[in-house]
Amino acid sequence: MKKITIVIVSYNVRNYLVDCLDSVRKALEGIDGEVFVVDNCSKDDSVSYVMAHYPDVHLIANQENVGFARANNQAIRQSESEYVLLLNPDTVVFENTIRSCISFMDSHPEAGGAGVRMLTHEGKPAPESRRAIPTPWVAMLKMLGFTKRYYMSKLPWDEPCQIEVVSGAFCLLRRKALDEIGLLDEDYFMYGEDIDLSYRMLHGGWQNWYLPYDIIHYKGGSTKKSSFRYVHVFYQAMLIFFRKHYKHLSFFFSLPIQTAIYFRASIALLQMMGRQLHRFINPHKDYYGKN
Repeated sequence: MKKITIVIVSYNVRNYLVDCLDSVRKALEGIDGEVFVVDNCSKDDSVSYVMAHYPDVHLIANQENVGFARANNQAIRQSESEYVLLLNPDTVVFENTIRSCISFMDSHPEAGGAGVRMLTHEGKPAPESRRAIPTPWVAMLKMLGFTKRYYMSKLPWDEPCQIEVVSGAFCLLRRKALDEIGLLDEDYFMYGEDIDLSYRMLHGGWQNWYLPYDIIHYKGGSTKKSSFRYVHVFYQAMLIFFRKHYKHLSFFFSLPIQTAIYFRASIALLQMMGRQLHRFINPHKDYYGKN
């Protein structure tokens, strides 16, 4: 049995994927690990490029976009390892990050999942590195713009801390814990599956941890947060979570969440129209007003 399996689900992000794979290759030096790339029917040359340049990578080329959860599960089921790392293709892993995370998990057998300090392209810690379970109260606060509780902002950045939700962008999982609680819920197409998995991890008696080891998360390979698709899919995922884990309250929160979807979608529309108008008026300037 290998020490770790790294699963990267990719969709039309060949350039990001190449940088990610190169960083993973360095980070795995001296570790008995394997890498799976699950391509969700990309229209670019991701599949042919991986086949030609990364012959050691296990490639699963889907003929349709099956979503994030199902694609990860495909690779997990084909692998045998002590740990599984779910990794976004738009990330760059620092050289010692994987090794340090494995060392922590080895010395903390009660830890079922672990995430890391995700840095923006500017080098700043991303708040989504540590998150709380979006209970109805926490979710309501977040929708109203009060995000400190959701992002567990009181926790320090430079030491390990127990958290509630491990981000799917870098989600290190103990195989034994997965065997007990089950794989990702495929009802979630994109977004929400990491929250659901983390919730089940905690309720299964395992711990989730934030570890102060770094990756860069560009967020360039996923749907932009100002787009209709992001708004709709993200809040629909929250609705799936409520209906699954808070059945007795889901009726009362369905309407507020649906309202939030249309409210945020309206804001996204106005932002998109504003950007298009800006480009029309200033055709020789970029979005930031530079020549």
